[in-house]
Parts: sequence; C-alpha cells; structure tokens
Amino acid sequence: MKNISRRAVSAGLAATALAPFARSASAQAAYPGGRAIKAVVPFAAGGATDVIGRIIADRMQAKWNTSVVVENVSGGGANIGMDRVAKGPADGSQILVVAPQIAINQYLYAKLAYDPEKDLMPIAQVANVPNILVVRKDLPVNSVQELIAYAKANPGKLNYASSGNGTTVHLSAELFKRMAGVDIKHIPYRGSAPAVNDLLAGQVDLMFDNATSIIGQVRGGTVKALAITTSKPFSQLPDLPPVAQTVPGYDTVSWFGIVVRAGTPDAIAGTIEEAVRAAVQEPAVKERLAALIAEPVLSDRKSFADFIADERKKWGPLIADLNIRID
Repeated sequence: MKNISRRAVSAGLAATALAPFARSASAQAAYPGGRAIKAVVPFAAGGATDVIGRIIADRMQAKWNTSVVVENVSGGGANIGMDRVAKGPADGSQILVVAPQIAINQYLYAKLAYDPEKDLMPIAQVANVPNILVVRKDLPVNSVQELIAYAKANPGKLNYASSGNGTTVHLSAELFKRMAGVDIKHIPYRGSAPAVNDLLAGQVDLMFDNATSIIGQVRGGTVKALAITTSKPFSQLPDLPPVAQTVPGYDTVSWFGIVVRAGTPDAIAGTIEEAVRAAVQEPAVKERLAALIAEPVLSDRKSFADFIADERKKWGPLIADLNIRID
C-alpha cells in the first residue's frame, strides 16, 4: 500500500466535510429556495384580478412546494400595489398580478410614483376576459348594426354606463363611439354593480361590461347582449358575434398577467415564467378560468411585453384626445 501524505488526507477530509454544505448552497441558490413568495394583487379581494391571481399562486405553490401568499394592496386605481412591487426587492420574492391598468394609468394620472415601463418587467400573460356590449331590455335594437343606426338617428340621446373613468369598460365604449362614429353620453359610476343596477332599471341605455360581471344578467335575460369586444369569436360565448364584424378593427379585452420588478435576475424571471406557463396549461386551471368566462393565454416574457406595448399605443392616444384625467 502506497503511503498517503498527511496533506492529502487533510485535503480529502476537508472536501468530505464541506460536501454537504456545497450541496446545500447549490440547492438554496435555485429559486425560490424554499422561501415564501408574495403575490401582490393591486385590487381588493373578490374581483377577477384577485381570483385569477389566486388560481396562479396556488399552482406556483404546488409546483415549487413553497408558500405563495396572495396580498391584496388595493387603492389608487391599482397604483398603490404596482408601486409596492416597483420599489420592492428585485429578487423574485414579490410577483405582481396585473390587469390593463399597467398599460393605461400612465396616461390617466398626471404623475405616478413609479414608472410602469422602467420599473416593472412583464413575465407572462395569463388570461383574457372579453367585455360584452349589452343594452337595456326595451331598447329597440337587436344587433350592433341596429344600435349604430339608432344612435345616428338619435345623436346625443343615448347614454352608456361605466364602472368609472379610465376603466376598460369606459375605454371600450369610447373606442366604439370613435370607430362607429356615434354620439353617446358617458355616465360613470363607482364600480360595476351600481352601473348594472341602473341599466336594469332603465336609467341608462347600454354598457360595455366585463363578461365576468354581467354574464348572470345576460343568461338571465334581464339585459340584451349584442356582441363581445374581442376581434374574434370567444369560445365560451359562441352565440355572441364580435363587434368587429360590424366595426372592422374594433378589439378590446380585459387581460391579466404576471410581472416582477425590473432588474430581477434572468434565471429567476425564467423560473417564474416557466411556472406561469405550466399553470395555464393545466386542465384544472382552464376549468377554473372558464367559470370566470376567461380564456387562458400561453405567453412568455417577450410576447407579453410586446402585447403591453401595443396596448399603450392603443389607449394612450385615445385618452389624450379625450382628455381623460384622474386626480
């Protein structure tokens, strides 16, 4: 047996002793490394953004075998929650569930405490929910074409309700007015529920409401649904034609996705992206989204970033032209 030097033995013992620590460090380096993750929803609990955020957070938690806690940080038209993540750690410990406000608010508010383009990084889109064009039950129109003809024959006499200035419900109607060349008065409400109540009572004539909010009235026959706002037919609402069949090029949608703070390392962003993409492909997730009249979207960082950029190009000029401002 050959002699083994004392130095070699010492080196071998040291390497053996350090091996578990090396393996531990390597394991901890893989995101999320067992730590709890916060999924920030910039709206109150119970709305579509919150419910969809919880669906995705649940699947992330299962995939990573770690805690993913949803935190509702509402207020300021989603600005408070978005600011929280924009100024938080860039390490993936906070993810943000976003809706169209990330592409709209910079045009609605004179000043934001964060820069949605520079401070937040898109990860992946999750789902789309169409708006539905509905009219009061006794309005003598039964199609988009008839509505446009009626509005042109009665300029300024029709009105529409919205859930508030700058919402997708409001902007969907304003885009329709511009593209169809009709004059319809806007009546903003504080939320969808009071707007729908006045529509049912006949106090307002029509509304472009989120499908999740209005589908009960549509199915119950208490309002007349004329069309959906997506450019193509929507699988869960096959009986409703797109507005675009009458107004070519018209296309609006309420959408939802995941972003993180800008500067988050590429490896972490990639891991989050992978988890989101895996989640939206699960049959159980598709089923849960279907209950919200939402379609899953298989997206990635680039396609979601491009989509948000296109949304800004769509809404920015319209908001500026209409001089819509929220103080």
